Amino acid sequence: MGEVAADIVDSTLEDNAISTKAPHVAIPITTGSVADEATAEAAGAACQVNPRDGWPPITEPRGSSTAYAVFHLLCSGMGIQALMLPVAFASLGWVWGIIILSVGFLWQLYTIWALVELHESFPGTRCSRFLDLAIAAFGPRLGKLLALFPAMYLSGGTCVMLIITGGGAMDDLFKTMCGGDGAACSILDGVEWFLLFTCIAIVIAQLPDLNAIAIVSLFGAIMAITYGALIWILSVAKGRPEGVSYKPLVEVNSNEARIGSVLNAIGIIALSFRGHNRVLDIQGTLPSACPSKGPMWRAVIISYSLIALCMYSLAIGGFWAYGSKIPNGGLYIAFPQFHGHDTPKLVMGLFYLLIAANCLSAFQIYAMPVFEDLELWYTGIRDRRERRRARASLRVFFGCLAFFVAVVLPFLGSLAPLIGGMTSTSTFVLPCFMWLAIKRPRRRSGEWWLNVGLGWLGGVLWVVMVAAAIWVLVDRGIKANFFNP
Repeated sequence: MGEVAADIVDSTLEDNAISTKAPHVAIPITTGSVADEATAEAAGAACQVNPRDGWPPITEPRGSSTAYAVFHLLCSGMGIQALMLPVAFASLGWVWGIIILSVGFLWQLYTIWALVELHESFPGTRCSRFLDLAIAAFGPRLGKLLALFPAMYLSGGTCVMLIITGGGAMDDLFKTMCGGDGAACSILDGVEWFLLFTCIAIVIAQLPDLNAIAIVSLFGAIMAITYGALIWILSVAKGRPEGVSYKPLVEVNSNEARIGSVLNAIGIIALSFRGHNRVLDIQGTLPSACPSKGPMWRAVIISYSLIALCMYSLAIGGFWAYGSKIPNGGLYIAFPQFHGHDTPKLVMGLFYLLIAANCLSAFQIYAMPVFEDLELWYTGIRDRRERRRARASLRVFFGCLAFFVAVVLPFLGSLAPLIGGMTSTSTFVLPCFMWLAIKRPRRRSGEWWLNVGLGWLGGVLWVVMVAAAIWVLVDRGIKANFFNP
């Protein structure tokens, strides 16, 4: 009952001097799934048009397993953003905090299920990249417009944030174990800690593909779960500071502050869900002999059950321990501020060490799409598989570039809610509209209303998150310390 037009461009199959473009193809689609095999092949061309797709690190391995997928999902889906959840509860209170966290978790779990189902929607093709699936759903121009920036930021931008966070954690670790703030505890400055973190990350990044970093992802997942459990258990065990209140801040602030506080809390909860841009890549490593959605969905259930346990524990335990006294930095700032003086140095050092180790592991899985793009560019020029030396050089180049951005913009963490809100479409919006564009459910059916409703509600959430981030920046200001970590 409609017609989708797609331009299929295949310029990468020839040398630089030759550029070909397939003619304009009109794809009629009925109200069911994809109409016929010819339609499916045309619609899915964006997902697999280049024989070199078997060369880069993401699509090269096909011998992964459900266990490996669990490791990758845990490492990419659980991060330091979860330590901010008690800040959201401080604005919303117990009831609304738990309700919004639960609704958000179920919502993003549904969009993950949609991505897993859409991975093999077209016969003979596998959409192993978020951008390729967007192009297959919306066409080359609109697909790139909607998905290119979120995909780029959630890969490269996340790596920059991991350098800032991991380098800062290494600095805090050293100062904690040194036991003072004197000259003896200042052998490295902020830039040098960033450089040390980047060097270690680049060394680990020489592992060739997602299968090779499975153990690294397992290590990162264990680190994330451990520091999450450590911080909320210690916060509860130490007891509540004097004067803790659980009255929502929206009831005690001015009218202007109430709206901004609620919007900011919703944004914090939404930003705690991450890793959607990695789901298709991870599923792409599973064997292609049989449908991969079964093993992948089992991996999602296992990993996100653990993620839910961690997130609810951090939110509820952290809010119980600090209530409305929770600082804007979340549990990362709250525990050292209230209990750092009476906590053994080894325990505090372990906390920072676990965060730094998790950041090093997460860097690998978020950098892999960038490595793939660089290597596709290289193989397109040389028309052959990249040699080990070229692969290492490209990865060193990206590490240096990410380090440079981290040094130039060390305050990027202050902008994370704004930029992260702008990229939240990959979590709450685009998967719903991809389902509508590819699966074509019958109009006004329950499936159609579900995806239309969630898609448009996700658009509203996107506006809310961006508005909340702007309000927070205007209200609190930002310290733009360029080149001064």
